[in-house]
Amino acid sequence: MQRWRGLEFVPGGWGRCVATIGVFDGVHLGHQELIHRAVRLAEERGLPSVLVTFDPHPAEVVRPGSHPAQLTTLRRKAELVEQLGIDVFCVLPFTLELSRVPADEFVHESLVEQLHVAAVVVGENFTFGYRAAGTVELLSQLGQRFGFAVEGAELVTVPNSSPASEITFSSTYIRACINAGDVTAAAAALGRPHRLEGIVVRGDRRGHELGFPTANLSTPRFAAVPADGVYAGQFSLLTSAGREPLMAAMSVGTNPTFSGRERRVEAFVLDVDEDFYGQRVAVDFVARLRDMEHFDSPESLVEQMHLDVRRTRELLS
Repeated sequence: MQRWRGLEFVPGGWGRCVATIGVFDGVHLGHQELIHRAVRLAEERGLPSVLVTFDPHPAEVVRPGSHPAQLTTLRRKAELVEQLGIDVFCVLPFTLELSRVPADEFVHESLVEQLHVAAVVVGENFTFGYRAAGTVELLSQLGQRFGFAVEGAELVTVPNSSPASEITFSSTYIRACINAGDVTAAAAALGRPHRLEGIVVRGDRRGHELGFPTANLSTPRFAAVPADGVYAGQFSLLTSAGREPLMAAMSVGTNPTFSGRERRVEAFVLDVDEDFYGQRVAVDFVARLRDMEHFDSPESLVEQMHLDVRRTRELLS
């Protein structure tokens, strides 16, 4: 897969293509349906497929301080869409200047003049251009004018537990699940467990003293961190290609038993005696085990941690 940052990297002699456009945070099941349609259409026409996304998140540029919790890093997003068959991952740097470009001008200059789109696949709620004035209807009209097809795909929904209602898979819905600690519901919408990536940093070594040494993650600024609690999951070394994920019991919170103040993400990796300090890792949240609790003594905490490890093995093995 080719990776471009900006349309100035479109190679000379570039022909036509099929594009899909959006933020694609999470690359959830709804996004995956869009991408599958774009890839299939490109294959049918014998053209390359291009996914166009934006960095940073448009909300942070238009309304500073409003950046939503990030479900996937840019690196992870590229990795996921490559697995889905996209030929080109194109990141447009989102700036105030870009946010002020009128919808029709964006289509003409970016999609027609530079990408030479033959078809564009977007979600039915897709908006673009200055003040998000561009809609799928306008995109279709511009497609007729400039000679490209437009497909507006329906959103992916599933029945809700309450009668006569549905859940629409969206990044907003998944963020709400993660914020509530419901990593099972988040995984159902993502099509895989929610992942956090980070660098392992030094902690206070209290876990080591208790017999449960943990890897403390320094996560990206806007990362979508689950609600405080203890989780079962998998731990992967991103710097060691080919190494199998490891089982881990993970805690998110301030460690109330020891009057902690700093919110941390810590992973106790099962069956491995290894110092992961300084390595880039990922943790996948598979299931929530319990809330974060205050224990009256370190011994009570250790007893509960043994139970957490046992439950983690049961869930993951």
